[in-house]
Amino acid sequence: MRAPGAAAAAPARRGRLRVADRVYARIADQAVREVLAEVWAGRSVKGAPPHVSVAVPGSTVRVRVAVELPFPADLAGLARGLRERVGAQVAGLTGTRVSEVVVVVEKLVTGGAW
Repeated sequence: MRAPGAAAAAPARRGRLRVADRVYARIADQAVREVLAEVWAGRSVKGAPPHVSVAVPGSTVRVRVAVELPFPADLAGLARGLRERVGAQVAGLTGTRVSEVVVVVEKLVTGGAW
């Protein structure tokens, strides 16, 4: 709350919010883990944990996600789902535009029920 009689400062004079790179990475990592939990559900063999890295050039965020995915599966669909969930969660929680989400499939894991 503002003190009585105090005028609101113009947005440029109030300062700005800086979100740490590790915050973007944690949000993206959580989004990836949510998607992968659905993908690996019901399988006896699971892939390694994902690796997420971010770059914040200016006012946008670029995310790189390295994952292991089950095979056989709709790999293009899984990658699209990962890109959409990561982009939506990072933008939704931070208000920062996500310019790119790159999904790198490091390994295809066979075995387990599908």
